[in-house]
Amino acid sequence: MLESIRDYFATHASTYITKVWEHLSLSLMALAIVLLIGLPLGYLSFRSKLFGQISQGTVQALRVIPSLGVLFILIPFLGVGRVPALMALVILGLPPVLLNTLVGFQEVPAILVETGLGLGMTNRQLLAKVQLPLALPYILNGIKLALVEIIASATLATYIGAGGLGEIIFTGLGLYRMDLLVIGGGTVALLSFLSMIIFDLSIKGVASYEK
Repeated sequence: MLESIRDYFATHASTYITKVWEHLSLSLMALAIVLLIGLPLGYLSFRSKLFGQISQGTVQALRVIPSLGVLFILIPFLGVGRVPALMALVILGLPPVLLNTLVGFQEVPAILVETGLGLGMTNRQLLAKVQLPLALPYILNGIKLALVEIIASATLATYIGAGGLGEIIFTGLGLYRMDLLVIGGGTVALLSFLSMIIFDLSIKGVASYEK
């Protein structure tokens, strides 16, 4: 099998790089949209109890739907290609970002908030100098979970013509090619692992800085 893997990279290196780029670009684009939606919603959920209950109930309901189910649900409305795949990945990545943002702000000690208000801080200053820095480790953990989920689920985007490493994996399944399964699946696992390492180091750095 090692020889088959070596032969694949010798003859299909450019194709492999293209698939990795498709996978990464789709995943990072989905994560960017998740952050634009999830971070503000998480903070609003913290500020408003009613909004928090509604948003938590919604994201918990979204978590029940499997990744492939989300893709197929969107096909009748958005067709096939990168757009429905992107929307599906946003739906899958939103819950951990929103929920961890909410938890992060909830975990800020009330005494620190009261102290900040007592010192004359405005709500904006309190957010920037007290609440956000203390909530940041939780937020980063939510982003990490979202990115890992997105990278793994982006493999299924091949089913609707969005490209990516899923093409290598499903080609391997169709042709009973173990080398392709190892190359495609191993790359997805490596990308997920690297994402976890980067965010874990970032979380440790933020936590140690706060101390």
